[in-house]
Amino acid sequence: MKQTAVEWLVEQLPMRIKNSMMDEIEQAKEMEKEQIIEAHNSGKNILPPNENGEQYYNETYGGEK
Repeated sequence: MKQTAVEWLVEQLPMRIKNSMMDEIEQAKEMEKEQIIEAHNSGKNILPPNENGEQYYNETYGGEK
């Protein structure tokens, strides 16, 4: 599966920073997910007719993170 930019960044952080910023990290992941879904849905006229942004995100990035 692909990795989002936020997921990549979190992997680069030291554990102490990850632990102290878990709420902010989860919020950033959710914001990025919504942006990906919205962008995907905006291009719907060129996509398969039965696919939506949520489905695309889940299939591409592994669903809930």
